[in-house]
Amino acid sequence: MRIIGGRMRGLGLASVGKGDLGAHLRPTSDRVRESLFSMLNGGRFGNPVIGAKVLDLFAGTGALGLEALSRGAAHVRFVENGRAALKLLSDNIAKARVEGETDVIRMDATRLGACDTPAGLVFLDPPYGKSLGEKAISVAAEHGWLAKDALVVWEEASEQSPLPGFQLIETRRFGQTWITFLAYQVD
Repeated sequence: MRIIGGRMRGLGLASVGKGDLGAHLRPTSDRVRESLFSMLNGGRFGNPVIGAKVLDLFAGTGALGLEALSRGAAHVRFVENGRAALKLLSDNIAKARVEGETDVIRMDATRLGACDTPAGLVFLDPPYGKSLGEKAISVAAEHGWLAKDALVVWEEASEQSPLPGFQLIETRRFGQTWITFLAYQVD
């Protein structure tokens, strides 16, 4: 696993080996991340990465958030509560030398409290098939973690339907992975 593009291009990230089934660690593959960021930087979503405040829910190893930083995001807030994932995330932040550009919130992504610095770009990569994504994104919206018109990039094992307050923009399938793009439509 490595950073695909930007200022940290080629940086090797801490390996999870074959994954950690107990911790539900299933990092987004290099191929999927490359395709995803090509879409994000391709103009169809505007320019959601450059200068963005990013929220990475169920951050795992932090690969998505770190890729965003490498490609010009201003700051990433990682939310993760798994012990194995937190160790890998900490190692990857140190390898990338981006401690000043990141915050790590050691918390269950479905139990977020109030936030006064909303994110414009959100990566949502919950354990597949457990309906945790719906709860996490609803709680994040309710407690001020999402900026108006925030772009939500939701990775799951199946296509996701938009929740109330969100507009479906597009879905894409990459092998066993589905990426659903949503816009947060706050009044």
